[in-house]
Amino acid sequence: MDSSPKPAKRSLMTSLMEAATTTLQRTSSFKEDSYLASNLKPSEKRSLQELRHLLSSSSKPISIWGVPISEAEDERSDVVLLKFLRARDYSARDAHAMLVRCAEWRAEFGADGVVEEELGFKELEEVVAYMHGWDRGGHPVCYNAYGVFKDKEMYDRVFGDADKLSRFLRWRVQVMERGVRMLQLRPGGVNSIIQVTDLKDMPKRELRAASNHILSLFQDNYPELVASKVFINVPWYFSMLYAMVSPFLTERTKSKFVIAREGNVAETLYKFIRPEFVPVQYGGLSRPGDLENGPPKPASEFTVKGGEKVLLEIDGIEAGATITWDLVVGAWDLEYGAEYVPTAEDSYTLCVEKTRRIPATADEPIHNVFTAREAGKMVLSIDNSTSRKRKVAAYRYFVRKPSV
Repeated sequence: MDSSPKPAKRSLMTSLMEAATTTLQRTSSFKEDSYLASNLKPSEKRSLQELRHLLSSSSKPISIWGVPISEAEDERSDVVLLKFLRARDYSARDAHAMLVRCAEWRAEFGADGVVEEELGFKELEEVVAYMHGWDRGGHPVCYNAYGVFKDKEMYDRVFGDADKLSRFLRWRVQVMERGVRMLQLRPGGVNSIIQVTDLKDMPKRELRAASNHILSLFQDNYPELVASKVFINVPWYFSMLYAMVSPFLTERTKSKFVIAREGNVAETLYKFIRPEFVPVQYGGLSRPGDLENGPPKPASEFTVKGGEKVLLEIDGIEAGATITWDLVVGAWDLEYGAEYVPTAEDSYTLCVEKTRRIPATADEPIHNVFTAREAGKMVLSIDNSTSRKRKVAAYRYFVRKPSV
């Protein structure tokens, strides 16, 4: 294939972030806070100075998320301090108390070393809570989906008693710590994550205790680390509940929320995340493990209007060449087919994939490989003519030339 060479291991994260940040498109009204000193208001600068003064009287140095916040010469310390200040409306004393409690909790919990622990939740990785890729602005993305716990056996195995719940909470903190390690924590850098929460089949009543513990832990010890919260597969009653509590939420909090009903998942996520970074179960092209070998090949995005049939042509294919393609359409419910059209006029068009109906419930992209016996072009057909709904889509292809 014509894929690029693998980058060095130390530059993998940087390369992936650069691949994810192309063509930033933010639709949320939330404006992420700046951590540049030049952008702070005079009152905010005074609060920062006051907090530093309070820290200077501490009996021992304090480190949060691997940042020595007692060292004024470390530019990362301002980022950490500002997060605690913003969580306490710039009250230096309240922020100081919160910060000290956080440092104590981290020491008692062993948060700095939790990432390296083996907690025995292999079955939950890449399923319940996991970091996967970056959004268009370079923010790491954390996915949360608790639908698997509707199965009573699974629920009892993970939350059956107090010890199991405690171990799960430790595992969930481990996931969060992985996300923090993906941040730059520098003025002008990427200093927060995106959270995508899948509400499909989520057993809310059963998970109430775990959810409250997680929320409390994160609010107290990971302030201002979430840039946006994207809720997907939202049930109809969630909108009613949100309408009831919305008047009690600050505009700042509401501006971070994005809500997508079932059927609009891919369309919503594509506004924030490129298709090659969106997991396949949410209408993207990214499978587990895809990001371990370097930046994925960028996908081409397009839309299929209601009543429209789109033909994607991949031409210039040489005889003996092998073409591999991936194609995904959000909330499919349309017809798809593929054929190979030789260049020679006396040759016959070959049916590569017989036209078939792809249901809306499909959770895997199309993936196929074809070796051409003669020069020509591949034509992919996406027929949405029986629907009135516009759908987002993406595809990419690789051509491996014939060996000499």
